[in-house]
Amino acid sequence: MDIFCIFGIIEPMKSLSSSDREFFSRVQTSALLNPFSEERLSSDASAVGMTQPPRDFSQLGELLDKLDRRLRAALGEGGASLREYVADDAALLEPGLLFLLFHRHREGLDRYIKAQSGQHGDPLPADCGAAIFADLRLRGLSVARAERFVAVFFQLRRAFYFIAKGLVGDCASMRALRVQLWNAVFTSDSRLYLETLWNRMEDFSTLLLGETGTGKGAAAMALGRSNYIPYVSSRRAFAENFDNAFLSINLSEFSEGLIESELFGHKKGAFTGAVGDHAGIFSRCSRHGAIFLDEIGDVSERVQIKLLQVLQQRVFSPVGGHEKLRFSGRIIAATNQDLSRRRAGGGFRNDFYYRLSSSHIELPTLRQRLAENEGELNLLLAEVVRRLLGEDNAELAGRIEEALRRDLPPDYAWPGNVRELEQAARSVILTGGYAAEAAAPTGAAKDPQLARCLAGEMRLGELEAWYCGRLYDRLGSYGAVAARLGVDWRTVRQKIESARGRKPATL
Repeated sequence: MDIFCIFGIIEPMKSLSSSDREFFSRVQTSALLNPFSEERLSSDASAVGMTQPPRDFSQLGELLDKLDRRLRAALGEGGASLREYVADDAALLEPGLLFLLFHRHREGLDRYIKAQSGQHGDPLPADCGAAIFADLRLRGLSVARAERFVAVFFQLRRAFYFIAKGLVGDCASMRALRVQLWNAVFTSDSRLYLETLWNRMEDFSTLLLGETGTGKGAAAMALGRSNYIPYVSSRRAFAENFDNAFLSINLSEFSEGLIESELFGHKKGAFTGAVGDHAGIFSRCSRHGAIFLDEIGDVSERVQIKLLQVLQQRVFSPVGGHEKLRFSGRIIAATNQDLSRRRAGGGFRNDFYYRLSSSHIELPTLRQRLAENEGELNLLLAEVVRRLLGEDNAELAGRIEEALRRDLPPDYAWPGNVRELEQAARSVILTGGYAAEAAAPTGAAKDPQLARCLAGEMRLGELEAWYCGRLYDRLGSYGAVAARLGVDWRTVRQKIESARGRKPATL
């Protein structure tokens, strides 16, 4: 022992026992695991001596009680500073302390999240953040480090709240989906995220794939509301409202001529009708925000190139402008198209695909979910009823399920997936039943040409021209149709104009 310690001039640094080191190492392992993973459940159970982990996190309370007792013994009732311990032991104690404080304040964080949800404008005062900050400072964390962990706690709780609440289901594919979404926010290495990547995630984009109605929008919203948002202790508030930080745009709603303006904005006089400056979605997105590009598979190669430049260089210019504006948010994109086929046909650029999909996540179909777990239908209907009524009503959910089982064949494919199920529930409430034919309307009654197509009465040339025309009406340009079909735009124009009785212009 140092001679100065003997005479009481300097207090000796404290050390943990071997038993404490083993326990706090286990807690550290649990704290860093994905909370939706099987490994996390097993790790929590192991830390309290359980061999078979339950599925409902009921062991978490026992783990937190045990952790609290160990920390009180190590730090004292008053909560001594971590600085009193030798470096290695302080590094073991800190994750346990953070883990305990996070769960101690989670109800306050949840109340704040519920209060802020749907409230646009400035962020609400965050008393929960101030309480966490005070606890962290008391344990010896610096102002900057305490602010960072308040922000991390808020992010962790938002991610858990929105992933768990926004994506209902208990089948294997939905449990795997929640794991993937959590990793898209925090990566698969939480230690790396907390040490290095917490404020550098803008370079990681996520591509959501899946059939229409599978819930890509809900998944995107969960991701977009879970970005890191700093805590400012001097203002006792977070730097931004997480609801404002998530912006979305459905690219299929705009013609080729308008997409660039909606994405990047335009300057006054840039084109006919541009009577003033317009801020596109990229300029409206904040440093801590995220943009959801829905129906990304519909955009032309020209727009793909422009978006690729933004992802690579992080800068863009409004239409008709020359200044370079910086984009610092994250990109989330989604499509129901088969991008493998589009890439093979030249309709979707490989370089854009690779840059867009730091992670690509496939959402399961409703038929897959029901095949994995029949109880999935009851869970989903209970959630639909909760949204419609604003409260639980098991009796109504049961009546809807009974009507659907009565009216639909046992192997019904649910082509509209969860979105169709929601509509089916509304139909049962209004009419008492649901007709399978209504699930996938063909529109043949309103479109004689479609009726001829379905009846097999069209020749090949007619079919091509009709289909090109339908796509043109939807997408708004020859180039967009050509990109969708993987052919030259001149071919598209010739087929459409010939079919509509106009002679194609000389090229």
